[in-house]
Amino acid sequence: MTDTQPPCPQCQSAYTYEDRGFYNCPECGHIWSGTANAGGGEGDDKVVRDSNGTVLKDGDTVTVIKDLKVKGSSLVVKVGTKVKNIRLVDGDHDIDCKIPGIGDMGLKSEFVKKVAE
Repeated sequence: MTDTQPPCPQCQSAYTYEDRGFYNCPECGHIWSGTANAGGGEGDDKVVRDSNGTVLKDGDTVTVIKDLKVKGSSLVVKVGTKVKNIRLVDGDHDIDCKIPGIGDMGLKSEFVKKVAE
């Protein structure tokens, strides 16, 4: 067993940790497979998880678990809002979606949970 974890392939942070076979970076939030080449940096093995740790994929339906203020307006996305047909993207907000009554928006996966279909 080694005491050192590989650095984050996105931000090169040395503070990574292993959880359920995946490496996690607490600084930038990047998650990658423990079996993948840590220096690869390719997006093919990116895993996006919801607030409960469930793996998300394109086309899933999620619900919002926290009131979220919409930047630049007085609108708020309320707890329990159901968002259908999400798209996973790279970046700070890893979900692109269309929210009823608000429109196109980017969400962070830590503020949603997957709905059983």
